[in-house]
Amino acid sequence: LCPEFRPLLDGAELADSVCTDAHKWLGTAFDASFLWVRAGDALPAALSITPEYLRNSATDSGEVVDYRDWQVPLGRRFRALKLWAVLQGMGLDGLRGMIRTHVALAENLAARVRDHPGLALAATPSLALVCLHVLDAAGEPDDAATRALLERVNAGGRAFLTHTTVEGHYAIRVAVGSLTTTLADVDELWALLVPS
Repeated sequence: LCPEFRPLLDGAELADSVCTDAHKWLGTAFDASFLWVRAGDALPAALSITPEYLRNSATDSGEVVDYRDWQVPLGRRFRALKLWAVLQGMGLDGLRGMIRTHVALAENLAARVRDHPGLALAATPSLALVCLHVLDAAGEPDDAATRALLERVNAGGRAFLTHTTVEGHYAIRVAVGSLTTTLADVDELWALLVPS
């Protein structure tokens, strides 16, 4: 959607398949994904079971794409309707604006972490994901203090953060992705992370 972020997909053309979720940044509820496959016949060949009552000349001839074979369940939920509704409501410009805002909010948070002497980025921020550590007196990641901070923030109920490990150290993950996240939300999170 955002041309400036397309280089993050460099090399995807070498993959046999690429799948991404449409929830979060594409505003759809859970259970909607985009799947691209290099060989369009590979997925149906792996998933297809065609009993006699589902056989027809159009499918057998290849005139039509029978999408029931492009997913595991035979019953077809209309997942695309969720995305269609978002596109109708927000439009491509609205989605692009939201994504760019979220990336800018994550960059804002990352800058605050860089400027704080007791915190450090655990990895270079990626789009709207910021991972951070609490530092010990020697300036090294303090896993116990990082875990304690995460637990304290989550126990407060105002924000929910997750964790990961980066180069063997415990890290807090901040993912900016809610449709309504604003700078005020980042300010509130910062106050939770670094109380005055």
